[in-house]
Amino acid sequence: MFAPSRRRVLEAAASSSSSVVTLPGFLVPAFQQTAGAARRNFSATTTRPSKLGRTPLSIPPGVEITIGEPFVKRDMTQWKQQPKRKITVQGPLGQLEMNIPDFIKIDHDAEARRATLSVANRDEKEQREMWGTTWAYLNRFIMGVSEGHTAVLRLVGIGYRATIDTRPEKEEYPGQQFVCLKLGFSHPVEMGVPEGIKASTPQPTRILLEGINREQVMTFAAEIRRWRVPEPYKGKGIFVNGETIKLKQKKIK
Repeated sequence: MFAPSRRRVLEAAASSSSSVVTLPGFLVPAFQQTAGAARRNFSATTTRPSKLGRTPLSIPPGVEITIGEPFVKRDMTQWKQQPKRKITVQGPLGQLEMNIPDFIKIDHDAEARRATLSVANRDEKEQREMWGTTWAYLNRFIMGVSEGHTAVLRLVGIGYRATIDTRPEKEEYPGQQFVCLKLGFSHPVEMGVPEGIKASTPQPTRILLEGINREQVMTFAAEIRRWRVPEPYKGKGIFVNGETIKLKQKKIK
């Protein structure tokens, strides 16, 4: 606020008892504050626990959650080694695994068929962030192994078509499916379906993707959409689920 020399002059003037010095009102609180007093934080908002993290997770019948022992995995990108635990979610449709930090605690009640998440220290920002994120991942894993996740792609445009074929010479694993798209290019677009995802075409302009890992399903849907991103003048393109676009007026020169 002031230069060191000016600050020392003001402090000397304030501590001098021989002469009476009147300080401006806005400087009085700064000199009255003692050296050991705690500084006030910039934000006065109290920290609140995660609303999602506090919500218990309901585990449907047929789904089992296994919590592994803590382990330390060497990571060359971080100087601090963070212990983690492996969580395995197994259900009728398959099995999913994920690693979570050790400061996240999972209270698994097998009889009531629900799980509650908590963190070691609610005052730390990183732990509060991972609290709700881990809850969301576990909730999607439970839903994926019990019901599955789907993505519906709509092809809007003249001559846009989609079919599901096999390409034995290109397949990366036995029985791999390929999504063949006709999108107005001089050649058809062929995309291999990742392992763990099932693709089908209920209609020539509809693509249905099914899988237990929502992140994997939506990533593949985004890769298909990238070939024809919806444009705002004619409304043509590939739309994912309930995606809409606001049409613009044509540019008049």
